[in-house]
Amino acid sequence: MDKFEKKDVKNLFGDVKEYFSPKVIGEVNNVYVKLAKIKGEKVPWHAHENEDELFYIVKGELLFEIEDQPSFIMKEGDLFIVPKGVTHRVSATEECWIMLIENKETLHTGNVVSDITKSIKQQES
Repeated sequence: MDKFEKKDVKNLFGDVKEYFSPKVIGEVNNVYVKLAKIKGEKVPWHAHENEDELFYIVKGELLFEIEDQPSFIMKEGDLFIVPKGVTHRVSATEECWIMLIENKETLHTGNVVSDITKSIKQQES
């Protein structure tokens, strides 16, 4: 990755071929910037015990559910930070493009393993 490379985020979504499969597009200190496409309801309830997670909606709408809280819809341009330890899941009726900002060690679906779970190595490729 060229450290002086300008990135067109919307064009980079063309490289994201699978739903629920984040792809690393850059890094800032000990944090990865990732892109993901969401469609359907495959993300399991999970939490990230030691780190916060940032969601930014680039395109579409995302249903955000937090345990014991009212669910809400995120729309294009919305940003939400999930505090560490908060159990959550997301889904989308139509294709939704999201940018995630997470520590490099953040496990895709926390300590929950499902058929969509991707390792950090898989997200880097």
